[in-house]
Amino acid sequence: MSTFLSIISFIAFTTGGFILLNLSFFDFTDDLASFLNKEKKLTIKEKINQINSTEDRGIRKVVNEAKTILEITGRSEKMNVLWIASIIFFIIGVVFSLSVGNIFLVPVLAIGLALLPFWYIIYTSHSYQKETNEELESALSTITTSYLRSENIIQAVEENIDYLNPPVSEVFSFFLSQTKLITSNTKLAIKNIKPKIHNEVFQEWCDVLISCMDNKNLKYTLVPIVQKLSDERVVSAELDTMLYEPMKEYITMAILLFSNIPIIKMLNKDWYKILVTTIWGKAALAVCVLVVFISLGGVIKHTRPIEYKA
Repeated sequence: MSTFLSIISFIAFTTGGFILLNLSFFDFTDDLASFLNKEKKLTIKEKINQINSTEDRGIRKVVNEAKTILEITGRSEKMNVLWIASIIFFIIGVVFSLSVGNIFLVPVLAIGLALLPFWYIIYTSHSYQKETNEELESALSTITTSYLRSENIIQAVEENIDYLNPPVSEVFSFFLSQTKLITSNTKLAIKNIKPKIHNEVFQEWCDVLISCMDNKNLKYTLVPIVQKLSDERVVSAELDTMLYEPMKEYITMAILLFSNIPIIKMLNKDWYKILVTTIWGKAALAVCVLVVFISLGGVIKHTRPIEYKA
């Protein structure tokens, strides 16, 4: 009860401070998110170490992966919102842990909940990536067919642009804008759209298409490249159930784990008292929650759509 009153007092004190200083909570969180998201200036030694070091790991890797996904999908402005959500979840984790009187749970629950928004972006990006690949297959197939007939890539894109859907349609609309308004260099226009879709098959298709500008006989090599996307879709459809099986098993095991707590309380109140009041019981609960968060990160890491790799 005293912990709960302390938390209420802290919230009231913080709210009063914002009112007295005429500060907005959302302005404060925006500034804090911008500060956390700001890239600091590195010394020459730090830059060398960064280049020589291996890829990011742990929390930094999760945050950077979510940031990269937002940049790829054109939602970079939502990074601040993601930081705000992370800060709020962090506070919720701290408050809940203190309210139940488990000091071991504070860092585990706070950091675990703070990572949830970033994990959500990474997990939902898988379905976005899958939909993009399917739309890309349809777009490249129709454009390639038109190009084989006309041997004019601009005409082929114009004939099919109305039948394409975002985000692929936006890329080819950009291509048409480039060729009509900016440059007559078709090769350069193709190079400019190549990095806009992060798919190895699409980038290979662009490379071959550039070669076709010099040698029209190479146009028939575009067909087997597009076929790779079809093969990828077929394999993905066959393995969908298998790929998402770990997530189903994870949810089941997490429910079983946490349902044991009320079951122990019903079966033996002394055991429950030991679990929630003693140091060893609180430490055991913290370890269980830690394992749950680590497992969630592992499941999200391995639950990815099938993609062709060169």
